[in-house]
Amino acid sequence: MSNFVMNRTKFWARKSREDKIFDVLNLFLLSGLMLVVLYPLYFVVIASISNPDYVYNGEVWLWPKEITFEGYQRIFQDGRIWTGYKNTIVYTVVGTFVNVALTLMAAYALSRKDLAGRNFFMFMFLFTMFFSGGLIPTYLVVKNLGLVNTMWALILPKAVAVWNLIVAKTFFQSTIPDELLESAQMDGCSNTKFFFKIVLPLSKPIVAVMVLFYAVTHWNSFFDALIYLNDEELYPLQLVLRSILIQNEASASMLGDVESFAAQQRIADLIKYGVIIVAAVPLLILYPFIQKYFVKGAMIGSIKG
Repeated sequence: MSNFVMNRTKFWARKSREDKIFDVLNLFLLSGLMLVVLYPLYFVVIASISNPDYVYNGEVWLWPKEITFEGYQRIFQDGRIWTGYKNTIVYTVVGTFVNVALTLMAAYALSRKDLAGRNFFMFMFLFTMFFSGGLIPTYLVVKNLGLVNTMWALILPKAVAVWNLIVAKTFFQSTIPDELLESAQMDGCSNTKFFFKIVLPLSKPIVAVMVLFYAVTHWNSFFDALIYLNDEELYPLQLVLRSILIQNEASASMLGDVESFAAQQRIADLIKYGVIIVAAVPLLILYPFIQKYFVKGAMIGSIKG
């Protein structure tokens, strides 16, 4: 530790005056940006466990006051939260599996130089990336397919994200040499067997990146559910939270035993802060462990594209 401090001191002493000023300004600027990003999150945490009267009067800004967990107790007693959690987990798992399977298979096929019409198919994918059909035509297609008010309406219309397809295609082109395929074919290996037995085991980084990209998208998605779902039993967690936060619709099980309107408003404010934490906790716990894969996925798409 002492050697580290000494090395840092020598490194700092060797810097010019202009470099030191630049470093100090950078330190203040980045510290300010960090506070701007982190403080709202911190405030939501302390507001969710503080007395709502102090929060409403603006007296809670650094530490919680009169700590209470009543908001969390009422949140976890509400069945809609647990139903939303269950639906979101199902949509995330099934949707991610469909997304990753179709994206990787399409990307590998498009990465092969011997695919007939490869440029045409790639152009069609890119065309949909820049020119979508629009909300109403898409809704009509989903409705005519009989997918409205089913979980598949949230999965199939966005089964393949073109950006992720490009990233995966670039990865296959740069890491799977043609000689490997020729060698396998000489041994009698079919295309399907080559993909599952050789390509996929060599492509674990891109598989991990695709899983993370799609899983986070499904977890945070609510707009498609808002358009295609009518049955509240199918609502994902984000749509339940939207009802509570934006439409101010805390359920009867949350506020049913509170008599006065003023008390209901106090509890509703406490619940609003609490549901933000409840929805964000899974990703906040996972994010430190998956951050490096996000960076790796961005690098794959940016450097080798």
